[in-house]
Amino acid sequence: MPIYKETKNGKTTYTVLATQRINGKQVNRKRRNVTSLAHAKRLEIDLKVQLRQLKELPHKYTLKEWSEVCIKKMQIKFKNSTIKGYEGNFSKWINPFLGEYFLNEVTGFMIHDLIYEHITGISMEARRGILKRIKRIFTMAVEEGILIRNPALGITVKVPEAKQVVFNRTEIDTLLYEANKVSHPFYNHWVMALLTGMRNGELFALTWTDVDFENKVISVTKAWTLKDGLGPTKSTRNRYIPISNELEMFLKNLKSKSVNPNNKVLETHKEWSQGNQAKVLKSFCREIGITPIKFHDLRATFITQLLIKGVPLAKVMKIVGHSTIKTTMRYLRLVAQDTQGATEALGISLPKNNDIDNVVNLFQR
Repeated sequence: MPIYKETKNGKTTYTVLATQRINGKQVNRKRRNVTSLAHAKRLEIDLKVQLRQLKELPHKYTLKEWSEVCIKKMQIKFKNSTIKGYEGNFSKWINPFLGEYFLNEVTGFMIHDLIYEHITGISMEARRGILKRIKRIFTMAVEEGILIRNPALGITVKVPEAKQVVFNRTEIDTLLYEANKVSHPFYNHWVMALLTGMRNGELFALTWTDVDFENKVISVTKAWTLKDGLGPTKSTRNRYIPISNELEMFLKNLKSKSVNPNNKVLETHKEWSQGNQAKVLKSFCREIGITPIKFHDLRATFITQLLIKGVPLAKVMKIVGHSTIKTTMRYLRLVAQDTQGATEALGISLPKNNDIDNVVNLFQR
């Protein structure tokens, strides 16, 4: 096992290289920038011991090998788009830096270095996605008894919370009035989103067999995406949405006029099929002079309106299909947007006296 000497600018350093064939592969371990020959010789012995221990252990996986095993297992229960996400992250970002290390050699420091130093040119949200996938792969190693502890635990990526906007009641009324007046092709879609809180993909997949007029509920059991086509809902759980009186009248009227193929509740016209629903809504909002929001914000509007009306958090969570109450609680701050100025309706006036007038005059100077 060689020790290489290098002298540059009058400074001498040593590089120690150790090699060993393990599991049919040549495994290398290297230490650079060692400042003394004595230290280099000690490191040489340490590397020999490490490689000998690796060879004597049962079959060991490199991170690259283990990620391939895990991704293959995931194909059974995950969507194709999810699999593509794992494959893309590992081939582009993770394996070039950590792929040749054995699982038990990867440390939290190395993962942190990958996320914050080696990965460049992408958003913090994308970094968080990469970290999430790394954690999952190591969790599977712990579950299989290959590792005792997940080295990625404790590492986090803080992502600034995206600003979400919702309609107030006046804007809801304006949108529906103006859209109905011009027979906008998305009018029915916007009504359904505002009266059910369903996600875009759930509305796309909704059929009349999912609408139970007798029991006044809508069964949400499937969703559609551009990448995966028809599949389960985001949480993979079925849920039931109560049909209000207003929604019941709307649905019965819609069904009486429906000519949609495949028993679809809503028309799957070109703009919707191509995923342009957010652009269409924003454009129309600007046209009629209300807050330009995305299609998904109609769901947020539905949630905030329920909360404003005093519907308990747990019930809202169940209706909209959130997996945890924490997710639903995020919408509480959006309620303030709709209730701003509501206390003015109290109409309470404070009595006027000289002391108060004097205070007011002080601030007016």
